[in-house]
Amino acid sequence: MTRCAYCKSKTELHEGGVPICPECSEARTRRKPPRAAPEIQAALIEHAVDATTRLGAANWEFNEVMSQFRTGLPHSDGVQRIKNASHKLGTARKEMMRAHTRLNEFIERGIVPEDLKQGSGS
Repeated sequence: MTRCAYCKSKTELHEGGVPICPECSEARTRRKPPRAAPEIQAALIEHAVDATTRLGAANWEFNEVMSQFRTGLPHSDGVQRIKNASHKLGTARKEMMRAHTRLNEFIERGIVPEDLKQGSGS
């Protein structure tokens, strides 16, 4: 059983390849779009922290998979496990970069992402 990437409780639930407990998952889906600049910045910071947390979890998983094959060639299913962990790591890196880019664009240029604009439904 894995641990939630946010609160570290034991969980079997995963969202986007990241372990997450039902409570954290529900809290993340209840978020309302922010309305004011401080709320927008706080949401962007939270997204960046979440993405960084997911990257840390994916990096840990990748290192765990790779550490199992120190003796040379991986086992028959090892190649696929390495590919899967590598894919998750790459995806998590892209998500983290996107989150940091959105935050930087808001701070430096005042660009509000569409999903955080007032009246946005997502």
